[in-house]
Amino acid sequence: MTTLLGPAIFLAQFIGDEAPFNSLDAICRWAADLGFQGIQLPTNNASFIDLKLAAESKTYADDLKGKVNSFGLEITELSTHLQGQLVAVNPVYDTLFDAFAPEQYRNNPNARKEWAIQQLKYAAKASQNLGLKAHATFSGALLWPMVYPWPQRPAGLVETGFTELANRWLPILNEFDECGIDLCYEIHPGEDLHDGISYEMFLEKVNNHPRACLLYDPSHFVLQCLDYLAYIDNYHERIKMFHVKDAEFNPTGKQGVYGGYQNWIDRAGRFRSLGDGQVDFKAIFSKMAAYDYKGWAVLEWECALKNQKDGAREGAEFIRNHIIRVTDKAFDDFAASGADASFNRTLLGI
Repeated sequence: MTTLLGPAIFLAQFIGDEAPFNSLDAICRWAADLGFQGIQLPTNNASFIDLKLAAESKTYADDLKGKVNSFGLEITELSTHLQGQLVAVNPVYDTLFDAFAPEQYRNNPNARKEWAIQQLKYAAKASQNLGLKAHATFSGALLWPMVYPWPQRPAGLVETGFTELANRWLPILNEFDECGIDLCYEIHPGEDLHDGISYEMFLEKVNNHPRACLLYDPSHFVLQCLDYLAYIDNYHERIKMFHVKDAEFNPTGKQGVYGGYQNWIDRAGRFRSLGDGQVDFKAIFSKMAAYDYKGWAVLEWECALKNQKDGAREGAEFIRNHIIRVTDKAFDDFAASGADASFNRTLLGI
């Protein structure tokens, strides 16, 4: 068993134009003051990390790591959620997802895809230069518009979609393997990898690639009515990252999982600040410790109701109080009768 690392915080939902969220120094100082021990760093803002430079310059990576360390923090992982999304985009979403790419790659899906793939490859090398073990991303989606089987899907559509998705990701996975980094897909609605079955379909297509791992976030499973505790039992060997995020699902006579096109505040399923939702984190932290998860417990704050600063402050304490410092002895050792092979054989009558 292993005591989880943390608490840490994913900065994507906090980076902005106002202090203390507008510079790496300021946000590190803020996070450290709240009691966080690590930061998970998104890579789409060059004022926080120059991803290409971090991949190409060990000196830059060391300086970046040293700056974060100077605040008593560790970089837990890097994230390419937005870039990963662009590895595979169904044409119906082209215009919406163009905003995730630099302007020169917009209105050019193929150039945008190649840019995204290169970003992931930079992330592998940057993670290696920073001494990290895992990386967070999205899978992207070719099939998501067809997630509900109406109209009837043409024969072979799903097979073709997953084959193409795997073909795009295999060179990236190989790059991560060469760098010794686990690539962790956040299993998430809107991605082709959105539950256990879809992940297994992808895993088969990439030949059970050892680096095709998982970022576990129970909030997305609450909103799908998926058993998020059994999910850990099924996939604990592949879970290399952990987003601690809460959610609630309160169906009514008028709406359920699909939400009736409502905004987050009016949906039956909503993300909530830690402790305000329905996720059984005591059970989750127990399973993660028992299954020997060796990574970080990282707060991802998303809530339609609560202020982000309050969510972060409460979240640091919440994670700290849920991390189980695992025991180094059995509770019934006081009653042990010792180890004696001859005695054991006598007890068994052999």
